[in-house]
Amino acid sequence: MQDLTKEDYLNGQVLLIDKPLEWSSFQAVNKLKWAIRKKFSLKKFKIGHAGTLDPLATGLLVICTGKFTKKITEYQGQEKEYTGIITLGGTTPSYDLETEINESFGTEHITPELIYETTAQFIGDIEQAPPVFSALKKDGKRLYELAREGKTVDIPKRKVHVSAFEITSIDKLNVHFRIACSKGTYIRSMAHDFGKALHSGAHLTALRRTKIGDFNVDNAQDPLVFADILLGSEDN
Repeated sequence: MQDLTKEDYLNGQVLLIDKPLEWSSFQAVNKLKWAIRKKFSLKKFKIGHAGTLDPLATGLLVICTGKFTKKITEYQGQEKEYTGIITLGGTTPSYDLETEINESFGTEHITPELIYETTAQFIGDIEQAPPVFSALKKDGKRLYELAREGKTVDIPKRKVHVSAFEITSIDKLNVHFRIACSKGTYIRSMAHDFGKALHSGAHLTALRRTKIGDFNVDNAQDPLVFADILLGSEDN
């Protein structure tokens, strides 16, 4: 990590972070904010991320500081790329591992050929409903709050664009994939809908964001390592 001054952070930097599993995006941003403020004795400091990752996802967070926080909307609109695993045969209310399997389905009819062929239905402009366990708001409340209260919410479908949906390997009921898509695409919803399209069920069991526009997770850093280096930890 290059040595940056207080003025560098205030004038604006783009920091690439590899968000750890079970961290919220807010936690990752807060870790950097705490370290930068402590290093330079700053009382006020602008910092934010260009696109939330769920706690159960890992990977690229683009974090902007200082005057570069004005660029967040621009970066949010760029294409994103993900890798992950869709597990066939069961659904969960959250469409991922946040909740337990609530329904099981047969998978005997599913062949590798059917899996590869079915991806074609999800490439291009598609319509999807966001998961009920999401941070979107309805009537001033987060959808996941309503879902946890047991309330049924009608969520209208919306159009998103998927430029690539590639199956990279199949390990029994675990389908490994790479997806490139527009802002607002829910990979959990794609996993759920993919199961339906296979006349079965499915949920997302792993997700990693690898790219946002030209930014790549290969150039990203763990937030704890970032903080340690910035504060001069002897361990790093």
